[in-house]
Amino acid sequence: MEIVHAFGKVIRQLRKEAKLTQEQLGFEADLRRTFVSLLELGQQQPTLTTIFKLAKALNVSASEIVRLIENELNSEGA
Repeated sequence: MEIVHAFGKVIRQLRKEAKLTQEQLGFEADLRRTFVSLLELGQQQPTLTTIFKLAKALNVSASEIVRLIENELNSEGA
């Protein structure tokens, strides 16, 4: 699995756990809903700024997002 796809999977999981729609997450993170969708689908690379915006909107740290991505990538190889 590519990092961009792991990122999308993690963001989708965190968004659903927070019971947010893509539109709600986009509003909270000051991002367009379509961009959130593209991130979740692994079709766009997030910038560091975007990761921090999403982390704040999801009430997690950016390092937690990175940790979850690493876990996702490591579970692929197991």
